[in-house]
Amino acid sequence: MLRTISYSDVRVCLIYDCLYPWTIGGAERRMRELAAALASRGHAVTYVTRLQWPRDEPPRIDGVRVVAVSRDEPLYGPDGNRTIGEPLRFGVGVLRHLLRHGREYDVVHTASFPYFSLLAAGFARRRGGYRLITDWHEVWSAEYWATYVGGPKGRVAHGIQRACARLPQTAFTFSQMHASRLTDEGLEHAPRVIWEEWATDAQAALPALPPEPADAAGVNVVFAGRLIAEKQAPRAVEAIALAAQRVPGLTGTILGDGPQRHDVAAAIWKHAAQDTITAAGFVDSGHLHETMRGALCLLAPTRREGYGLVVIEAAALGVPIILAAGADNAATELIEDGVNGFVCHDDSAAALADAIVQVHAAGPALRSSTLAWHRRHLERVIEQDPLRRILAAYEE
Repeated sequence: MLRTISYSDVRVCLIYDCLYPWTIGGAERRMRELAAALASRGHAVTYVTRLQWPRDEPPRIDGVRVVAVSRDEPLYGPDGNRTIGEPLRFGVGVLRHLLRHGREYDVVHTASFPYFSLLAAGFARRRGGYRLITDWHEVWSAEYWATYVGGPKGRVAHGIQRACARLPQTAFTFSQMHASRLTDEGLEHAPRVIWEEWATDAQAALPALPPEPADAAGVNVVFAGRLIAEKQAPRAVEAIALAAQRVPGLTGTILGDGPQRHDVAAAIWKHAAQDTITAAGFVDSGHLHETMRGALCLLAPTRREGYGLVVIEAAALGVPIILAAGADNAATELIEDGVNGFVCHDDSAAALADAIVQVHAAGPALRSSTLAWHRRHLERVIEQDPLRRILAAYEE
């Protein structure tokens, strides 16, 4: 039987196989921020993850106990896809931990992916008696699973996702797209949509740097993201090279690292863009914001996105955004065409290049409207108060 708890009395276990900054990504940053926010309010917080650090240099997060339940190993294989062994081992580790310690928690709050840890949390709840809260950053379609891992494996993976969705849980999503998909997968109660992946209010996502004056924007196009097939960084290179033929002085900066870094380098050579496009690799958030602040636009032709934190970060600096429409790209919900950027319904390099030229032609007015859009978004998030909604779910 679940015991009654209050906002000042929560013993919470956060579960994710990644911990920022040892692993970089929006979900990692959100979970780390949530841990810190809960601890700062006096809650007892345990963060269950896999080993990602030297054993003699454990993580130190004020007020947060970090527990590694599986070994240090790569998340991605040579093809850029998630491996199978790591989520299985992490799921087993989570199961063992919760069977031993589940009664010590009032709430288990887990990322839905990788799914075996969620299945473990659902099974162990019979003994632990805790509330189960889940973050569904993405819900993949059957068609996408078939593309990602192949026919039979894709059907199995989709079946596991569906089994996770049908567990009794309180679910959060970060887009209407994935809320609808989660309901279609069989979730018992409607998911709760929150408008920022951050646990605190939207101020946490704001860069420390002020926006560049609207008339001081340069002609540098920035791509920022993990260099995996879904993000389409080589296509961004081609689009920038094509746009540079029409916009005098146009340059490009590719920020990020991953399995496709060699493909990005090859694309730069293929399009003879060594003098105009730079692949800078992974950079910290300060460098990212400084590079983006004076950019002409952010180019993000990703085919799949659960939320799109980088879109918010760009808009906060008054930088317009170019996205590619796609069946699995929820970030398009953040774009109002002609207000804070453009959505290309054709993700070809030529269409993306046309959008870059369109942003350049729009000039300072588009930067001003982008910044105004972000202010409205920020007001909406502060009114919603994501952390308050999360704590309310804990108390129910």
